[in-house]
Amino acid sequence: MLTESEAWKLLDTVPDPEVPAVSVVELGIIRELRCRDDGITVVVTPTYSGCPATEVIGLAIRDTLAAAGAGRVELETRLDPPWTSDWIGEAAREKLRAYGIVPPTGRAAVGGAQPIRFVKQALSCPRCGSRDTERLSEFGSTACKATYRCKSCLEPFEYFKPI
Repeated sequence: MLTESEAWKLLDTVPDPEVPAVSVVELGIIRELRCRDDGITVVVTPTYSGCPATEVIGLAIRDTLAAAGAGRVELETRLDPPWTSDWIGEAAREKLRAYGIVPPTGRAAVGGAQPIRFVKQALSCPRCGSRDTERLSEFGSTACKATYRCKSCLEPFEYFKPI
């Protein structure tokens, strides 16, 4: 049987398949762990309804914990409260930036349901720091990211939208 602390450390090694620079713990989607004598229950809040990575994340969680001797691993999906990019910690935001993805700006959760806000302000290029950037597409490699280009260094980059 794993302790809760051991389980958290193990889950912090599971990368998000769409943004491998951060772990599922750093992304804030692991909400709770319940350790039992015969196993563990992991409570997960997906980043958004219909996220295609949800199944892959579940398999990675199960495999990681089972390989460490956790026993029976159960996943529980919690949709309320819905995930918000506000749950991404500052260290994870720096990892995103180093990976070439501009982290969400501002706060997304202002109380109650909120639409995805499309950013109009200039973003700083994660490579050269220039604010002379332009949005190329509202949607990037995933629905939660937009594609931008730096007009100074001409490099494309993604922006993780506040959700």
